[in-house]
Amino acid sequence: MPTDNRTALAVCGELLATQHLIRRGYDIVATNARTRFGEIDVIASGDDTLVFVEVKTRRAGGGAGTPLDAIDRRKARQVRRLAAAWLAETPGRPTAVEIRFDAVGVTVGREGELIALDHLEGAF
Repeated sequence: MPTDNRTALAVCGELLATQHLIRRGYDIVATNARTRFGEIDVIASGDDTLVFVEVKTRRAGGGAGTPLDAIDRRKARQVRRLAAAWLAETPGRPTAVEIRFDAVGVTVGREGELIALDHLEGAF
């Protein structure tokens, strides 16, 4: 799959995940937040909790498994490392009593329509 199609799929999934978080009452702090180690998909806050969200998107019937299957221990460690870097590098960030790591799996149809969205709070 060419990079531009993968990028478009990722952008679509991240937009759907962000809209879901907003509907659930979260404030979006940042999307595609860059650190020296890489990029965090979504950072949200709500109820004194800062939430780092890893979003995985798949096309329905693509044969690559569910979106959440792509979040393994290595990916969880990477997201934690990115979060630590973001916290250290970001002045004026929201204060929080708790930090949580969520995963959002998005499945879209051929035209980018939402088929399924799974939000796992405290996924890792």
